[in-house]
Amino acid sequence: MERLWSPEHFMNSSPQGEGSVTSTICSSVNKHSLHAPPPLPVGPVGKRRNMPDSFFSRIPKPWLIPLGKALGLSAYALDLRHRRIVKRNLRFANPDWPAERVLRVSRQVFQHAACTFLEIAQMTGMRREDVLSRVRVEGEEHLTDAIRDGKGAIIISAHMGNWEMAVVFASCFLSEPLVAVARTIRSRAANRRILALRTRFGNIILDKQNALPKMVRMLRQGRSLGILIDQGTVRSEGVEVEFFGKTTTATPVAALLGRRYGRPVVPAFCVREPDGAMKVIIRPPVELQKTEDLQADLQVNTQRMTFAIEEMIRAYPEQWFWFHKRWKRHYPGLYPEDLARRRRRREKRKAKAARASG
Repeated sequence: MERLWSPEHFMNSSPQGEGSVTSTICSSVNKHSLHAPPPLPVGPVGKRRNMPDSFFSRIPKPWLIPLGKALGLSAYALDLRHRRIVKRNLRFANPDWPAERVLRVSRQVFQHAACTFLEIAQMTGMRREDVLSRVRVEGEEHLTDAIRDGKGAIIISAHMGNWEMAVVFASCFLSEPLVAVARTIRSRAANRRILALRTRFGNIILDKQNALPKMVRMLRQGRSLGILIDQGTVRSEGVEVEFFGKTTTATPVAALLGRRYGRPVVPAFCVREPDGAMKVIIRPPVELQKTEDLQADLQVNTQRMTFAIEEMIRAYPEQWFWFHKRWKRHYPGLYPEDLARRRRRREKRKAKAARASG
């Protein structure tokens, strides 16, 4: 595999002691970034912003899945751009699928995404006991054993089923806050709402940008980390892996931290059952290779984690977020609209440069 990411600066650092690299980077952490977000605004403006949540939160539970499926089919019919992306991804990842299965699963992907949206709106008013009673657990012994020594675990997951429920459930199940890594949503109002949900039971959310020092700090405090590792990353920050038999890049952060601090890496996923109930599926910890070659270990271990993600997606293909352009860095022709967009940008830059020089 091509060498994409160079972690040698961790090779000679000790997890303890003032002179270690991890100690140095942790000393620069902005403590305020670990706090829960401020409360949502009150008054007329805040009320207007919360109107969609208030409306959807009042939907009776028996109506939620049928309504979500109806909304999903409407989105499938209207959203040509994402419909094309989903179908291309499904055909690319599953070349043996007949056309009718690609069509059926494409529709189901939109339906499950809509159901997730409605469920998230309803989660804002859930109590701890509501969360625990609504979620069934399979394989809980794997996580219980992983955190038995009180040092926390690294929980890896994917954008499938209701991943937001997984974050909320983890804090209730662990009886302590989970430290989760997430990308900031562009809409400030939406980002504040989703942060309020994620931190409802004390979870700590780290912004994905420059999160590694904070993750090290939290892990050394004995906290459990939650990381979604199913989406791509830039080549300079990833390692090459095979995903559905196709080359792509994946973040090695979970592999790095698991190997460096000897913490178990536990795959866990929250999927939706036919009756609308949530089921959290917890798999045995990923076996981590540890040799003298750090780069090789990161590639092997990240690949094993990617296989765990792929196995779950193959079991529930309709519940993964196929909207993501997962293979764009190695197979740009799969998404021709991106090529056309880049070509237009180049032409604009050339025209601008020509005007400036003229």
